[in-house]
Amino acid sequence: MTDENGTKPENGNVPESTTSETPVEPAKTDAIELSPASLVEPKKVEEPENNGAIEATNVAEAEGQVKKLPYPKSVFFIISNEFCERFNYYGMRTILVLYLSRQLNYSDDTATVIFHIFTMFVYFLCILGAIISDSWLGKFKTILYLSLVYVCGSVLVTLGAMPPLNLPATTFTMIGLALIALGSGGIKPCVSAFGGDQFKMPEQLKQMTTFFSLFYFSINAGSLISTTVTPILREDVHCFGEKECYSLAFGVPAVLMAVSIVIFILGRPLYKSKPPAGNMVVLVSKTIGNAISTKWKEKKTNPREHWLDYADKKYDRQLIEDVKVLMRVLVLYLPLPIFWALFDQQGSRWTFQATRMDGDMGSWDIKPDQLQVLNPLLILVFIPLYDVAFYPALSLIGIRRPLQKLTLGGILAGVAFIISGVVELNLEKTYPVQPSEGYIQLRIFNGIPECSYTLGSNLTGYERISINGLGLGYEKFIYIENKTLPLKYTVQEQTGCPKLPGGTFIFKEKLAYSIFLQNKILPQSAHVYLEAMEKSNKANPLVRNLANINPDSTIVWKSHKTGDVESTKKANNREIIELRATTYDVLIDDVKVHEVTLRHGGVYSLVMGIDEHDTTVTQLAEVIKANSMSILWLIPQYVVMTLGEVMFSVTGLEFSYSQSPVTMKSVLQACWLLTVAFGNVIVVIVAEAKIFKSQANEFFLFAGLMFADMIVFMWVAYRYKPNDPNDPSHRVQKIQNFEPQGNILKIKGVNQAEARFSPTYQPNPNRGVPRYTKRPQVD
Repeated sequence: MTDENGTKPENGNVPESTTSETPVEPAKTDAIELSPASLVEPKKVEEPENNGAIEATNVAEAEGQVKKLPYPKSVFFIISNEFCERFNYYGMRTILVLYLSRQLNYSDDTATVIFHIFTMFVYFLCILGAIISDSWLGKFKTILYLSLVYVCGSVLVTLGAMPPLNLPATTFTMIGLALIALGSGGIKPCVSAFGGDQFKMPEQLKQMTTFFSLFYFSINAGSLISTTVTPILREDVHCFGEKECYSLAFGVPAVLMAVSIVIFILGRPLYKSKPPAGNMVVLVSKTIGNAISTKWKEKKTNPREHWLDYADKKYDRQLIEDVKVLMRVLVLYLPLPIFWALFDQQGSRWTFQATRMDGDMGSWDIKPDQLQVLNPLLILVFIPLYDVAFYPALSLIGIRRPLQKLTLGGILAGVAFIISGVVELNLEKTYPVQPSEGYIQLRIFNGIPECSYTLGSNLTGYERISINGLGLGYEKFIYIENKTLPLKYTVQEQTGCPKLPGGTFIFKEKLAYSIFLQNKILPQSAHVYLEAMEKSNKANPLVRNLANINPDSTIVWKSHKTGDVESTKKANNREIIELRATTYDVLIDDVKVHEVTLRHGGVYSLVMGIDEHDTTVTQLAEVIKANSMSILWLIPQYVVMTLGEVMFSVTGLEFSYSQSPVTMKSVLQACWLLTVAFGNVIVVIVAEAKIFKSQANEFFLFAGLMFADMIVFMWVAYRYKPNDPNDPSHRVQKIQNFEPQGNILKIKGVNQAEARFSPTYQPNPNRGVPRYTKRPQVD
């Protein structure tokens, strides 16, 4: 389960590169004072052999000079707020596709499209939230206002899921999802950064590291608990006369979201809020836009070495150089959306795949959407194992570099989809066989015990069909010459059995029909009806009562374990009913006549009749076989996908952060989130295209795209020239060209002691991140 930054902390800690993205710079940002004399002789400025050691020394000196500050109590309000918000988001997201398909009656493809459009907007709107926060409202107001929007969306979805209100559920759901996307996406880049603002750097480096550990733990704890609990609330609780309670499953997370706002407001007196200082994403976008527009005007009259150099009339040279480095790093991002296209299908296609499998574990059931809990659970296991086991083992076979690890992570995602495709191929063998063009499927049930009948018909090759005993007596695919066939049938009984009249019924190709022979319920003739051809999209068993008893009798299905009455029907009601998968006692007029176990996905007919001793006898017939493939077969694909996610996401962010200029890290984070959004766009396109009828083929398509994508990535990575912002020659050149303006020059160090010497560059001592100024307009 990804955290606020789209990745996961290693060993529960924040990577050095990750902390640098927040508005508060970690204590690794040191101030080294140099006198002007030191600038006269640049040869005396030497590159330290061990920047990390110097950095640690500087931090230690700073900590030794400043009195230890108390741990800010405000962060506990922020951590509690984050736990509640993540509980709401992942809880709602876990059951979303099932709600769209089961309650709003969307097809699996359409539900998948809606799910990924929603996820896409969540990540696109992260950029909007960051811009609003940094350029206008500040972090506190942005989090507060968008959280209110967020909770309104959650309430709308909950209200739409309440049948007694008779509200337009689809409209309420879509508006609610739009508000949730705006709220969740908008606050995503702000919360962790606002938590970092509560610490004074560099004095509270260790305390801030502890905060981020707790912060990321709250994210995983919220997702872990919600993905476990909300499926239970959905399926095991009955409300408003329905077998599933989506209103409660959506409502509990919505309440937690409201609680998160209250908690966040309570901490306001303790918060340290910084005013908006401008957004780097906006600045970089303006720089690129200015370069493009200027090049279009001057490319013939004023050629430049690099297209970004056209922006130097308006923007600082140092900014332009940093954007150049950023653009080189972003080339590596181009293949990344394919990975997220695969990863986010855990909440859509893989959940639908789980609905077609058997979750019965004996004493308890695994819900289809509950299987998503494997991701956050495995994350907590795998992250520490990577450092102590996986990476050392990979180094033995030559996989040591970040780009190699990232490529392997993408390959593992492709392998996970090959596994899911193989599982789907085996799963397809359990699906009901549909009558093809020119065929019908015919079943004949006998409701008269101890009697045999012969059915005469005008079906070519099936002029006489024998039916023996109680239950399902005949099942076959039958060819009809035309698209429709008026079936004319007669019923011949054996000696001593009730006589039944014949009749006529029109059969149409590609449909399934059943004939029920009975004589107790008027009219006393064979009952012909359309048979179910598909399993329930809720994975619940479907049952039809075929009763040849007193029509005024009442048939009750009661849970054998709990005693709850699941269905009460009159004997003459032959409509199909949907029950939960469990063991039932079947009662006729309060007398138990049968005990039967119904399994996930099965379609059944319970045939009931009265024998010669005036005793009710029953026979259960399985019309469509129940789900027989265990849901546990999905575990390998989740394990492999999570292995790939940790290697891909964590390694990718750490590498790109280490390569980008310190001022560009927030821009880099924005671009990383955009790769997630574009990945969901890819799923929407493939799902809407409906290229394959077989879901297995679609899984193999995504696997193939992932492998091809990693080949492209390896080529891009091979051509990539690593950037070293602390290159000694680069620094010396800057020092030589610097004209001191004052008695002291402060050099800010980030991760390593790093000097910035552009005359137009002005460091911001509060953030430890360079702040650029615009050049005067040159005419």
